Amino acid sequence: MRFRDRAHAGRELAGTLRARQDAGDLPDPVVLALPRGGVAVAAEVARSLAAPLDVLVVRKIGAPFQEELGVGALVGDDDPLYDEDTLVRLGLTPEELAPVVARERAELHRRERLYRHGRPALELRGRTALVVDDGLATGVTARAALRSLRRRAPRRSVLAVPVGSPEAVALLSAEADDVICLHQPSAFMAVGLWYEDFAQLSDADVLDALRAATGAEDSG
Repeated sequence: MRFRDRAHAGRELAGTLRARQDAGDLPDPVVLALPRGGVAVAAEVARSLAAPLDVLVVRKIGAPFQEELGVGALVGDDDPLYDEDTLVRLGLTPEELAPVVARERAELHRRERLYRHGRPALELRGRTALVVDDGLATGVTARAALRSLRRRAPRRSVLAVPVGSPEAVALLSAEADDVICLHQPSAFMAVGLWYEDFAQLSDADVLDALRAATGAEDSG
């Protein structure tokens, strides 16, 4: 299964989630997108479920010699969450990663200020927190996101993605009440391989999606 783009993936994912919602499995949902890529998927989900859309900004901590190789992740002012096995395999320590963490935390706060425009995060207490991304590779950013949600006391936490590695899906099943992944290819390699169009989203794309979702909610 390959998706045309993130919007197509979002519609496919929304179909599965809508069936779950109709069965009563997703009471009072709030859709939380992991920006940037997850926003285009989550916008389709929020529209289908008639649910509010918000962002949960998470930043990957990349290896100093290969930024795309995630060794950990950050949410807000929480301590970094590291993949300990990866640190050992690469011979890295948290102390060596301190400059990377500082840079990524600054970018995280920049995005939070830009995307929220002073708006507080949506209340999750007693609701279904539905975390949406465009895919799972190592799962470290989604794991950090799910752990950060616990303090906000949602009724249920659900992770939903169009595609993911079987290993990451299995790992994250211990972090959420439910993990929904449409496609788990055994030869996973990378998220982008499962999209025909996997162009990077911009801050403007994220803001447009959030404005459209807020407008739809207000008109509803």
